[in-house]
Amino acid sequence: MKRLLMLTLLAGMVLGACQKSNDDPGTPPPPPPGGGGPNNDQLRKDSAILWGRELYLWRTQIPATFNANNYADPNKIMEALRRYSNEPGFTQPVDRWSFAVLKEEWDDVSSGIAADLGMGIFFKSNDDLRVTYVEKEGAAGKAGVERSWRIIRINGNSNINTSDASINFIVDAVYGGDPATIEFLKPDGNTVELELTPSTYQEQPLLLDSVYQTGGKKIGYMVYNSFLGDQEQTKADFANLFAEFQAKGVKDMVVDLRYNGGGYVALWEELANYLAPRSAEGQVMYRQSFNERYDFLDTTVNFSKKGSVDLDNLIFIVSQNTASASEGLINSLTPHIPVKIVGPSNSHGKPVGYFPLSALDWYVFPVSFRTVNSQNSGNYFNGFAPDSRVPDGLDKAWGDLEEDCLASAIRYLTTGNFQPLSVGENRVTEEFLDSYRRLPSKKLKVMVEDRRSLESRIVP
Repeated sequence: MKRLLMLTLLAGMVLGACQKSNDDPGTPPPPPPGGGGPNNDQLRKDSAILWGRELYLWRTQIPATFNANNYADPNKIMEALRRYSNEPGFTQPVDRWSFAVLKEEWDDVSSGIAADLGMGIFFKSNDDLRVTYVEKEGAAGKAGVERSWRIIRINGNSNINTSDASINFIVDAVYGGDPATIEFLKPDGNTVELELTPSTYQEQPLLLDSVYQTGGKKIGYMVYNSFLGDQEQTKADFANLFAEFQAKGVKDMVVDLRYNGGGYVALWEELANYLAPRSAEGQVMYRQSFNERYDFLDTTVNFSKKGSVDLDNLIFIVSQNTASASEGLINSLTPHIPVKIVGPSNSHGKPVGYFPLSALDWYVFPVSFRTVNSQNSGNYFNGFAPDSRVPDGLDKAWGDLEEDCLASAIRYLTTGNFQPLSVGENRVTEEFLDSYRRLPSKKLKVMVEDRRSLESRIVP
């Protein structure tokens, strides 16, 4: 009870600023008795480390000497906490994700509102940069850019490769927020130069859905790019999509999460309930646990089957950028249906999540909970290894049956064997995979509970 009271008081002091109201959510508290206003910078730092010392999953490893005043802002404080996340079986700290962000920025990101060129990029080979996906409402989408187009020149510079200098230049040009002139080589051999100006747009998480009838099978395919955005709209989209899959007799599914960095736990649950077989009804989907001080917040979530699609087999396509809620989805379904994984690399490896916690005009996100499936499996800090390790088919459009990952998945579902690599084809090497880490995805790797769910569980 003492711990519950402390957290309740903490919520009143800090988390209460998260409530939606007509007031500015970043408005500081009134001046203390005796006159003089509070030092907002100090309050931000004090709030950030207070949340960390209370809710950080590895809170007992934070030394008493940790001084938040040594760091410039709440994000630097959260990044500094990462080093105190030693986990049995791992030689290095496992936390790569605790962070903080201005509330206005998080409100946009979490709502799926972006302001950039509207495309993702990655290397097919060391000097072959490709478009991975395009947001149809972004500048690239409106200009007709498509996945698989090769980028051969950016702002007059054709020196495009995986060297550090080139990657820094590419990231700054494509994600830096300024207009860019980009020359593309299209699959038909023609080139086009486009002047692209960043714009604000609503991301569309579902990039493609299709049904393939092959080898006597009806196979559903969906490319799902984020668990962030408008939750009610996403749930409606799931309902319509799976009604269509049911009408077409789908019994096997390929779910493409290769660029999905995660998002809301509620949307992971929603999709899991559509993908789960009827036999999973009422069984454990996942268990969520907090540090030893707040184990009264621990939760078990059971399946509540949605829709009429009852799958026989399920294949996920992943990459290093498949993270957090996406991995939680995979882990939660694995005990209940035959699951296979296809992709160029292990998934990211993030079995933990957090809540947005208020620090004046910032939200802080100290890793606060971990999840396991019904078999208590969930320590996948090294990610999920593919059953079929094939290149990301960046030279093909979404849904192309010759695209490496989709081809391997379809082959397995129709023959029982994965797609073999072609003779002489370059296999995915660790050296090449390093470019995943140096050319970051613009998508956050997040597993986020809505802050209201935390308030309802800690405030009487």
